[in-house]
Amino acid sequence: MTTTDAHPLFARALQEMGLDEVLGRVRRFPEGARTAADAAAAIGCGLGEICKSLIFAADGVPVVVLMDGASRVDVGAVRGVLGVEEVTRADAKVVREFTGYAIGGVPPFGHRTRTRVLADRGLMEFAEVWAAAGNPHAVFPMAPKELVRHAQATLVDVRERA
Repeated sequence: MTTTDAHPLFARALQEMGLDEVLGRVRRFPEGARTAADAAAAIGCGLGEICKSLIFAADGVPVVVLMDGASRVDVGAVRGVLGVEEVTRADAKVVREFTGYAIGGVPPFGHRTRTRVLADRGLMEFAEVWAAAGNPHAVFPMAPKELVRHAQATLVDVRERA
């Protein structure tokens, strides 16, 4: 197995997906990249170029929402897209059990449990985005189109509007 700063579960998922080259692009920030703002400052990119992987419970079933770092999720829009009654943020315990990662380090794919993934179209505005590599200190770059493909995400409009 390749040595990397990525979380071992994420590194294994990348290798299983044939994405070994991504491991070589993982960057570690000892001061942390737990929030989108922290990550953007550490990388030196715009806040929107950060891909947040957010876990929600849709009628109790976990769902991943990929959102640019400058935007917030409109839970009503997520509810409409999924056709469910209730959408809430998943708590830290559910996030770790479901994904295998702690909040602040959840990658867009390579989760312990496979589920529905939604990606906001706003991510497609960027040539490259940075996402967590399984821990709050490591990130990796990827073209949004590729990221959405590897996450097997559905492109949707779920960004809060001003």
